[in-house]
Amino acid sequence: MLFENENVRVEVESSEIPWLKIFTQQPYKEMSEVPQKIKGEIYHLLDVIEKEMIAYYQPDKINIASFGNYMPHVHWHVMARFKEDSYFPEPMWGTKQRDAQLNLPSFEYFCTKIKEILHEQ
Repeated sequence: MLFENENVRVEVESSEIPWLKIFTQQPYKEMSEVPQKIKGEIYHLLDVIEKEMIAYYQPDKINIASFGNYMPHVHWHVMARFKEDSYFPEPMWGTKQRDAQLNLPSFEYFCTKIKEILHEQ
């Protein structure tokens, strides 16, 4: 858990790419059910995480996704994508394109930095 308050939490997804997830604390099924204040928090977290991923990793693309088909609980995925990752240009849930050996900066350091930024706000 990188960050948590009464409304939202930020978790790490284990992957070859930098991947964080933002969850609502309450199990809302659809984004339209989420109170406006919490929507604002989610969008703020998406913005902070995306900007930090871009600055730190310089990815080819940031993917932001919210599906909830298997888990009907509002949550967002934020992923730094690289042309050399195993699935690019497919989604991470798609068909594997290659065996990748990414040489990325430390994900642990990135998570520490995100944790510090979110706790300062």
